[in-house]
Amino acid sequence: QVQLVESGGGLMQAGGSLRLSCAAPGRYGTGWFRQPPGKEREFVAAISWTGATTSYADSVKGRFTISKDNAKNTVYLQMNSLKPEDTAVYYCAASSGGGAYIRGYEYDYWGQGTQVTVSS
Repeated sequence: QVQLVESGGGLMQAGGSLRLSCAAPGRYGTGWFRQPPGKEREFVAAISWTGATTSYADSVKGRFTISKDNAKNTVYLQMNSLKPEDTAVYYCAASSGGGAYIRGYEYDYWGQGTQVTVSS
């Protein structure tokens, strides 16, 4: 059983930055998804297990960066220029397929989530 642990969420003013971390196994593709209040879960970013391929939602391109440190088995989501609409519970997910998938059904394991709140 793979366990994913997210950290780094919190409260931030608009325009600020946060970095989320996910302790994830090495040979898995890893994605970040988020669920805003009252809305469905949506894709944010993903990275292949090698780190060679990344995917981003249009809403975060140019502001968020996903990266990984395989030595630490950790995936990061650097979030810059935060907006109030980025407020959500952010989930880390791992896929045994190893790719940078954008669809939730392609992920086998999910973390518990970490709250990110951006105030205006």
